[in-house]
Amino acid sequence: MTEDISADGLMQVYEALGVKNMGDHVGVKISTGETGSNYLRPALIQDLVEEVNGTIVECNTAYGGDRANTAYHMQLAEDHGYTEIADVDIMDADGSMTIPVEGGSRLKENQVGSHFEDYDYYVVLSHFKGHAMAGYGGALKNISIGMASAEGKSFIHSGGTGGNMWSGEQDAFLESMAEAGKSVSDYMDGNMLYINVMNRLSVDCDCDSNPAEPDMHDIGILASYDPVALDQACIDLVAAADDGDSLMERIESRDGLRTLEHAEDIGLGSRSYSLVNIDE
Repeated sequence: MTEDISADGLMQVYEALGVKNMGDHVGVKISTGETGSNYLRPALIQDLVEEVNGTIVECNTAYGGDRANTAYHMQLAEDHGYTEIADVDIMDADGSMTIPVEGGSRLKENQVGSHFEDYDYYVVLSHFKGHAMAGYGGALKNISIGMASAEGKSFIHSGGTGGNMWSGEQDAFLESMAEAGKSVSDYMDGNMLYINVMNRLSVDCDCDSNPAEPDMHDIGILASYDPVALDQACIDLVAAADDGDSLMERIESRDGLRTLEHAEDIGLGSRSYSLVNIDE
C-alpha cells in the first residue's frame, strides 16, 4: 500500500509486487466509466499502462448508457482520453466466449468477451468505490461483471437463472459475481495482478453518470496477487476511517461482504492479509 495517489505511487505499488514474465500481450482491465463519473484518469494510469506495454480492455454494459455498444463505447474511451495513451479493446465487440465455473453453486459457466483469450496476463486496475447493487466495486467486480460480456453481465445479475437481471435474488447475484471471478482467475492460472485505487470514494459506482459527491478522504493505492485479500483490505480501511460511515452503510446495506465470503469459500482467495505500507 501507498498513500501516494499519483502516477509515481501507482508505479511503486506495482513494482513492489515484483512481477516478471507477463508475456507479449497484457490486458489492463479498467472501467472506462460513464460520462461524469469518478473513473480513473489517464494521467494517473498512463505510466503503468506503458510500462507493461498494455492494451486497455473493457466490455460493453448491459444497462444502456454510453457504453452499451462498441461504437459508443469506443467514442467514450476516446472522450475520456484512454485512446491517447494505449490501444483500447472492447473484448465483446465480436461476442462472447464461454469459460467453465469450477466449484460454484450458482453458475456452471461464465460468458466473457471473446477477446478475453487473446491476452497472456491481466493487470486488473480498479477504482474502489460504492455500488448501488453490489455494495462496493473493487477487484472482484472488475473481473466478474467487468470481464463479462453484455450477455454474461445479465446472467450474473440474474443470479445464474437467466431471468430478469434487475429482479434476481441479492445473495444469488453476489455469489454469482464471486463464481464468475473465480472462472476468470482459474482460466488465467495465476497470470493476473490486482490494484485498487482508493480515491474519490463515492457511495456510487463509475457506472453512474451522476454519482454522489464523496464525503470521505482519499486513502491510497493497494496492490496484491489476491483479489479477495485486496478488496477486504480496502473495506477494512474504509471501516477504520473516521469519515467512512456513508460508504460502509452502502456496503453493509447491500450485504456486499457476501461476495468476499463466498469467494473465499470457493477458493478464489483469502480474506486474511498482511498490509505492508511501502511509504514507511
